[in-house]
Amino acid sequence: MQRFTVNIKLPARTLTGALSAPNRGAADWGWQGLIAYGCHSLVLVVDANTAQTLQVLERHKSSVVKVKWAKENYHHNIGSPYSLRLASADAAGKIIVWDVATGAPRCEIQEHSKPIQDMQWLWNQDASRDLLLAVHPPNYIVLWNADTGTKLWKKSYAENILSFSFDPFDPSHLALLTSEGIVFISDFSPSKAPASSGKKVYISSPHSSPSHNKLAAATGAKKALDKVKILISNEKPSAESVTLNDCLQLSYLPSKRNYMLLLYPREILILDLEVNQTVGVIAIERTGVPFIQVIPCFQRDGLFCLHENGCITLRVRRLNCSITGTPNEEPDPDPVQELIYDLRSQCDAIRVTKTVRPFTMVCCPVNENSAALIVSDGRVMIWELKSSVSARNVRNSSSSASPLYSPVSFCGIPVGAFQNKLPDLSLDNMIAGQGASAGEEQLRSSFLQEVHLKFLLTGLLSGLPLPPFAIRMCPPLTTKNIKQYEPILAVGTSNGSVLVFHLTSGVLHKELSIHSCEVKGIEWISLTGFISFATSTPNNLGLVRNELQLVDLPTGRSVAFRGERGNDEPAIEMIKVSHLKQYLAVVFKDKPLEIWDVRTCTLLREMSKNFPTATALEWSPSHNLKSLRKKQLAAREAMARQTVASDTEVTSVESSVISLLQEAESKSELSQNISAREHFVFTGADGQVYHLTVEGNSVKDSARIPPDGSMGSITCIAWKGDILVLGDVDGNLNFWDLKARVSRGIPTHRSWVKKIRFAPGKGNQKLLALYSDGAEIWDSKEVQMVSSLRSGRNVNFRVLDVDWCTSDKVVLASDDGCIRVLDLSLKPSCFRMDEQDLIEPAWCPYLLVPRASLALKAFLLHQPWDEKYSLDIMDIDYPENENIKNLLQEQLNSLSNDIKKLLLDPDFTLLQRCLLIARLYGDESELHFWTIAAHYLHSLCQEKPAKQTDTPEQLVNPLDICYDILCENSYFQKFQLERVNLQEVKRSTYDHTRKCADQLLLLGQTDRAVQLLLETSSENAHYYCDSLKACLVTTVTSSGPSQSTIKLVATNMIANGKLAEGVQLLCLIDKAADACRYLQTYGEWNRAAWLAKVRLNSEECADVLKRWVDHLCSPQVNQKSKAILVLLSLGCFTKVAEMLHSMRYFDRAALFVEACLKYGAFEVNDDTNKLIHAVYADYARSLKLLGFKQGAVLFASKAGEAGKEILTELKQPKEEVTQE
Repeated sequence: MQRFTVNIKLPARTLTGALSAPNRGAADWGWQGLIAYGCHSLVLVVDANTAQTLQVLERHKSSVVKVKWAKENYHHNIGSPYSLRLASADAAGKIIVWDVATGAPRCEIQEHSKPIQDMQWLWNQDASRDLLLAVHPPNYIVLWNADTGTKLWKKSYAENILSFSFDPFDPSHLALLTSEGIVFISDFSPSKAPASSGKKVYISSPHSSPSHNKLAAATGAKKALDKVKILISNEKPSAESVTLNDCLQLSYLPSKRNYMLLLYPREILILDLEVNQTVGVIAIERTGVPFIQVIPCFQRDGLFCLHENGCITLRVRRLNCSITGTPNEEPDPDPVQELIYDLRSQCDAIRVTKTVRPFTMVCCPVNENSAALIVSDGRVMIWELKSSVSARNVRNSSSSASPLYSPVSFCGIPVGAFQNKLPDLSLDNMIAGQGASAGEEQLRSSFLQEVHLKFLLTGLLSGLPLPPFAIRMCPPLTTKNIKQYEPILAVGTSNGSVLVFHLTSGVLHKELSIHSCEVKGIEWISLTGFISFATSTPNNLGLVRNELQLVDLPTGRSVAFRGERGNDEPAIEMIKVSHLKQYLAVVFKDKPLEIWDVRTCTLLREMSKNFPTATALEWSPSHNLKSLRKKQLAAREAMARQTVASDTEVTSVESSVISLLQEAESKSELSQNISAREHFVFTGADGQVYHLTVEGNSVKDSARIPPDGSMGSITCIAWKGDILVLGDVDGNLNFWDLKARVSRGIPTHRSWVKKIRFAPGKGNQKLLALYSDGAEIWDSKEVQMVSSLRSGRNVNFRVLDVDWCTSDKVVLASDDGCIRVLDLSLKPSCFRMDEQDLIEPAWCPYLLVPRASLALKAFLLHQPWDEKYSLDIMDIDYPENENIKNLLQEQLNSLSNDIKKLLLDPDFTLLQRCLLIARLYGDESELHFWTIAAHYLHSLCQEKPAKQTDTPEQLVNPLDICYDILCENSYFQKFQLERVNLQEVKRSTYDHTRKCADQLLLLGQTDRAVQLLLETSSENAHYYCDSLKACLVTTVTSSGPSQSTIKLVATNMIANGKLAEGVQLLCLIDKAADACRYLQTYGEWNRAAWLAKVRLNSEECADVLKRWVDHLCSPQVNQKSKAILVLLSLGCFTKVAEMLHSMRYFDRAALFVEACLKYGAFEVNDDTNKLIHAVYADYARSLKLLGFKQGAVLFASKAGEAGKEILTELKQPKEEVTQE
């Protein structure tokens, strides 16, 4: 057991157990790296790396139903620092937004009193970082400002809303899952409620839709697909064909635009929202385990799925390229064209019982390579994906799945074969993206390695078992035991085991399986040993099996204390250990008590049959140990005198005393102490108080005190100093002052007093009383109540057992399965996270004060300092107090060895370092910025030497499609063509065919478009129109007159509100640039960007996108972060640096400028130099504000003229006092 420094001040804390049913969906893994989940009315915060509970938030009055971490998609600086914000919602409709580090609520929100169905923070944080959208049952969505608690707007819908999902590519789009179908909202904005009531589509459940069996001998996959051909329709489905909408979940795919998944117990459907059609099905075989939940990934097109047996599976989309089949095989004449997700990895299932079932899964949003499973019994299991490179030639040919390859790049930059890299850092560093299939075979053989993924259990957190509990704190801290004292709590459980908890850290120290039935009570006999008793359920005679075990904690050895006794006898009611831990009184239900010697495990006396049965018993704190010790010392001195002067005669009196004492000494050698005389009092059923004395092995009856008439049957006694307190069945407390010989009866008007106990510590006369409906603390000196806790009034749990843990803290076990350490006010409270001792330091820069967390970031980013890489902050000139420096060093030490190795690696480039730090800090906006910056800076650097030949490098490693509009044009076009091919295969109605034809025309695929147009049947109203269109498309020539006519028609159409048709005509005559301009004029910015990327050459495309950038920067749109990313993808690096600087993102601007200079991406002239100097000077100022002197000097010296002033300020010693 680790030796802790004696921490007498125990933090208030809560140990939690099993979850309640409403907690099922309440879990979230934030960008901050922490997992939060609901347990009854508490919110727990767990560190995912070390699996330690960091915080328990207590303020809700009913069960927590949703928790959501705030997003970190904004630029962090001293004004908007890294802070832990969490929103939790309960079954009574209350939402609390927490400052997790201090445990204080920032604001509380209440609209209705029904459980919150769903809530999410808005992901686009340019305008405000504090917006929270919540579904208040039955049919309202409300947008809140979660910092002030003000309601911004409220909107009701026709049906009950079950949940919602934001479109990750467009902040104005939102989909609601309702009881009847899906409602798409396309005009969502923070400033006002959506005006329209949304576009409503109905889901017909996949099982009930009629199947179109076109092919007689279709494969199973084809059949399943045909079944779901018409799944989403605008008409309300007929009553007989629809079962209840059993869709469990709806979410947009973050990995590619306009796709959505619907989760059913036995299948996952992937919809293409451009045509509202199913393009992929993941079905479970008949014997498979149904789904509960699915989390789609962003970095790669993969899905984490949770099944009912607690198994988590990862499915990754198969690349639909032809390289899987070897050339000599006959190609499949009719390949099933659809999105196929192959099972790539699965973890072990759990044993599901009536009380133990998987509740929720959460996935790490930063790295997407680990998932945590929260089980109903309070366990949290953290599974991490690990990748292993497999030998090339052992591929089993039987598997239909194409192999997964490792990515070529690490942290955004392609690496050589031998460079240090950490493949398991994140999902996109484990497996290659979709674009990797574009290169030729020979490119592939050179560096792509095949990988396999497997789940590894890296963290496990277990809760308390189900109540009832019996709790007992170890003996209190005294001056004598201060060296070896540890605050340990023993918890007896209903299954017979005793759990031993360390209260400084709240960690389970040992679990001892001692008994075979419910533990009823525990008494400590030393700091390392205790006696516990358990009783089985009574038989028809009312007799039980009693188990009384003596346990030694360090070894875990347990001995049956009463030997062979214990079968078929009345139940033990209680056990009490005497003050000096010498004797043990065992009280039975209908049988006289027994007195045992604890040290020798012998029975001293079993009371006779006619002896009264005890209803309550307590040992006296007074004893004659001191006088005995004096006698013993005197005797020892006498013995010493006798041995020295053996020749002189010793008087006979003295020698007789000595012989007696020698006898006593030899007896007590066994126990290393003398048998002192101790007394105890107990009350009989008639209310009489009996006083007995125990000395050595004799028990003497000494006095009887007649009952107090005002008291009922006595249930418990407590005795400390001269005060004796009795409690009875009617809730009366009787205080006896033995010195003054007075007694006072106090009616508490609470029911039966179950237990009373004095606080430890000399002169501390506080008294803790447990009733059936709560607990109270009394001051027995003043005879008045200090504080009270009552179930149903100020708390919603029942108290099962209480004890003191220190002189000013009590511990309560309650029926919600929790054990709470509270202070004297008995108010449940959260603690500050920085106050508690963690066994293992956890990396969480969010817990540092703002200045420190930003200084730590700068320290990591700008390595090497003075030409050396170091993770020791003490080497750096950072004039901050020692305390903060130590905290920073602790954070650095808690990083994993792999990450330390990367940070100290001189080959690790600046861009890679920026990306890695963005991941470590969970900074979403930095992560996206540096991913795109690294990609385009690197590809620009590659292009420069090879301007004359078009390098294939571009296609081998394109930016993944999850960045959508920011990808390279060639790759974007390829992706769009694949998408239309798939839509074409899946067509089932005329509308779909028409949409496909329109897309093909825009993409310039005229021949296929004509084929589709000619398919229109003659009965169709559009038959004539489509036929003419087909003729037009085939005969369009580039002659002047026809072009001008078509252009005129197109502009007229656009002017008269037929925008889409006009744009099509313009695309036919290769006037896509004009088409884009019209789209932008009519506010179709996304559509214009899409068209520019698929149809225009790079210069024209850049013009269109630059106009879009200006639009994004305008104050009414205010999406500057998106604008910067678009500029990066266009390679306008100087403009990016200017924008970052003007937005006061000094750190990001300085690092970006540094990276651009390394890659030679700036044209060097006076203007750029001026910009560079301004950026560096401002960054130096912000570092100076953080108190980070060395960094400030470094950047001020790079800033030329602009930095001179700061340098002189920094060099002046009198400026040492940093402004707070």
